[in-house]
Amino acid sequence: MTTTTETSFSDTPTTTPVLEMRGIGKRFHGVPALQNVNLTIYPGEVHALMGENGAGKSTLMKILAGAYIADEGEIYINGSPVKITDPGTARKAGINLIYQELNVAPNLTVTENIFMGSELQRGQFLDRKGMEIEALAVLQSLGANFTAQTVVGNLSIAEQQQVEIARALKDKSRVLVMDEPTAALSDRETEHLFEVIRKLRNDGIAIIYISHRMEEIYALADRISVLRDGQYIGSLTRNEISPQRLVQMMVGRPMEDFYEHQRQMNPGPVVLEVRNISDGRKIEPMSLKIHAGEIVALAGLVGAGRTEVSRLIFGADHKASGEVFLNGKKLDIHSPSDAIAAGIGYVPEDRKDQGLFLEMSARKNIAINTLKQDAKAGVVNWGSVNQLATQAVENFNIRLANLEIRAVDLSGGNQQKLLLARWLAIKPRVLMLDEPTRGVDIGAKSEIYRIMSELAAQGVAILMVSSELPEVVGMSDRVLVMREGQLVGELDGSSGKEITQEKIMHYATGASEVLGS
Repeated sequence: MTTTTETSFSDTPTTTPVLEMRGIGKRFHGVPALQNVNLTIYPGEVHALMGENGAGKSTLMKILAGAYIADEGEIYINGSPVKITDPGTARKAGINLIYQELNVAPNLTVTENIFMGSELQRGQFLDRKGMEIEALAVLQSLGANFTAQTVVGNLSIAEQQQVEIARALKDKSRVLVMDEPTAALSDRETEHLFEVIRKLRNDGIAIIYISHRMEEIYALADRISVLRDGQYIGSLTRNEISPQRLVQMMVGRPMEDFYEHQRQMNPGPVVLEVRNISDGRKIEPMSLKIHAGEIVALAGLVGAGRTEVSRLIFGADHKASGEVFLNGKKLDIHSPSDAIAAGIGYVPEDRKDQGLFLEMSARKNIAINTLKQDAKAGVVNWGSVNQLATQAVENFNIRLANLEIRAVDLSGGNQQKLLLARWLAIKPRVLMLDEPTRGVDIGAKSEIYRIMSELAAQGVAILMVSSELPEVVGMSDRVLVMREGQLVGELDGSSGKEITQEKIMHYATGASEVLGS
C-alpha cells in the first residue's frame, strides 16, 4: 500500500522541542491510567506514538488536547510552561487533535466548518468573503480538490479529514495529533494523506501520529515513542526502528514469541468437510476439508470470495449447491442458528455491524449464544450467565471496568476478544474467523493468536480468513488460496511444503491452474 520515503528530519535534533510533556500522571477512580509519562516532540517531525490498546495513548493525547486534566506533570511549549485546562487553551497553544471519529458539521459549508467558533467579523456582520478567501488559501495549500463553498456532508471521509486539517492550519497549529487517520481511507486516499503530512512536516509542523499499521509507521515516522501499561517505555529514532524492537517494547517479549502456533504435523480426523459449495454467482463449486486441531487459512486478494465461502458454510447466505459434513455427518444448514446448533462458530469480518450488540453489556454479549440452554422454564439463569462471563473475562484477558460496560465502549482488541468468548461459550467443533485481528493493536493480536493456538491444541478445527500474509504464514497449518471465486492453490506445511508469502501471492495473482473441486 505504501512505500517508505526517507525523511530529512535529523536523528539528533538540536532545536528546542516544540512540545514537552514531563512526568504526566492520570488516575480514574483511583486507578492509574498514566504514571510519570514523558514525551518530547520537535518542530518538523512525524512522531509516532505507539502501544497496545489500553497503553495510555488516548489518555495522554486527551490531556494534551485539554479534554482531560493531568493529576501530575507539566507541559511545555517551545520551552515555556503552559496550563492546558480545556480544548480552547490547547488550541490557543497551537495544539490540535484530529480524532478517528471526525468532528465536522455535515450541514455546514467547508468555510463554516473551518471557522466554526472563530468567525471573522466586519463590524456587526460576519465577514463571509474574508473567511472564504482564507479557507480557500488553506485548502489550496493542502491540494484539496473541493471548494470552500462545498457542504461538508457531500465530501468523502478523506476530504472531511482535510477540512479538519485545514481548521488546524487556520488556527496556526504547531502540533497536530492524528489518531488512526487512515482507518476509513482507501489506499489512494491514504497516499494523498501521506503527501499532506510530509508537506506539513516540511513546513515545520510537528505531527503526533497514532496508528496500529506498522507499514504506515515505517513510511512516515522520524521517531517513535512507546507506552505500555500507562508508562513510558522509550523512544527510537528512524535508524533504530525495527519490527523486533517495536514488538519487544510494546508487548514486553521478543517477536519470535509473537506467533505461538506450533505447526500441526499429525492432524486428527477430518472434522469439517465441504463439497462443491457455491452461491451460483460469484463462488464456483469448491471443496475443502479441515482436520481436528488444524488452522487452515483461506487466503487471496480482496474480492477473491473468501468471506462469501465462510458465510455459505455458516448459513448466513443461501447456497445454490454443495454439502457440509461435520465429523462425517451431513448437516442441513439453512441459517446461522442451524450452524450454531451443530457446533460451528463464526466471527465475522465486521465485528461492529455483524458481530457485537454494541449497546448491550459485555456480560450479555458473551452469554447471548447460550442464554436459551441455560434458561429454566424460559427464565434466564443469571447466576450461570455471570459465572460464564466472569470466567471468559479472565480466560481471554478482556480489559474492562465491569461486566456491565457496553461493548461499544471497549477497545477494538477487547471487542474482538469479547466476540471470541461468545463463540467459545458454545464449545464449537469448528470455528471460522474472518480477519480475526483486523483493527486491533499488537498486544491484542498476540492474545488472539494464543487463543487460536490453545483451541487448535484442544482439537477445534479452525478456518481463518486473513489478508495479512505474515499472519497467514505464522498461524496456518495449511493455506488454501482463492482467486476470483475459485480455489486455485494449496500449501501444506505439515507435508513439508514451505508456506511463504511469495507462494501465496503466486497463486493469488494468477500464476497457477485451478484445483479440481
